[in-house]
Amino acid sequence: MDNRLVIVTGLSGAGKSLAMRCLEDLGIFCVDNLPPELIPKFAELCAQTGGKIQRIALVIDIRGGQFFSGLVDVLAELRKQGLEYEILYLEATNETLVRRFKETRRPHPLSPSGEIVEGIAEERRQMMELRGLANKIIDTSNLTVNQLKQEIGNLYGDEGGQNRLAITIVSFGFKYGIPLDADLVIDVRFLPNPHYVPELRSLTGHDEKVRSYVFASPVTGEFNKRIVEMLEFLIPHYMNEGKTTLTVAVGCTGGCHRSVALANFLGQHLAEAEYRVAVRHRDIER
Repeated sequence: MDNRLVIVTGLSGAGKSLAMRCLEDLGIFCVDNLPPELIPKFAELCAQTGGKIQRIALVIDIRGGQFFSGLVDVLAELRKQGLEYEILYLEATNETLVRRFKETRRPHPLSPSGEIVEGIAEERRQMMELRGLANKIIDTSNLTVNQLKQEIGNLYGDEGGQNRLAITIVSFGFKYGIPLDADLVIDVRFLPNPHYVPELRSLTGHDEKVRSYVFASPVTGEFNKRIVEMLEFLIPHYMNEGKTTLTVAVGCTGGCHRSVALANFLGQHLAEAEYRVAVRHRDIER
């Protein structure tokens, strides 16, 4: 297995500690809150283990205080030295972060006096440049613990297979906003809507009656054919460019019927094509 260095960072309260535990479960050597200036030396020490430590994850965030400000410069120097790395950035909405801080009764690291919103705003400002460098951004606002574990496993699990590209298909409702980490957004609101059929309204895209209703339309069949052809064209080109993650967001109005059915269809098709794929439904419980 090739050497791999992952920098885990992002907003306080976004789930970095959970992400680190997930990475440890995958057999990745993890270090939390390492000062950026020590990264080159640490990487050098790991290289001297004779291959015993090949996959490393370093959790580095605003807790580093004055040391954190030098992270971007350290990462640039690593690239000059030929040491490759990737950045996993976790974030969430302000409402979610405030709720999490209140639940844990812990102060925000940039606002020890208790003004959580102000601390979050300042952290977003300080993290903006690093966020722009990220290889993968995960919005954890609507993810359960198990869903985040699945996402981490899909990204950094065993890469023994021939396809390194980790594909996530996300169904969502436009009324709740587009997923922030989407690479491709597919709008299926033009398809027949089960919401207006009384006996289907309380069901979801998992149910056979809803799937049959949506897929019975000739428009759906033609659309599925064209979307599959587009993905089959795009995915190999993404892989040739070195892309390791792809998030495809499929949206309808509420995120319960059409988008769920289409996301399941695409996930099954890509899995049968032997791609590493995970399917999740962001708004199905709303």
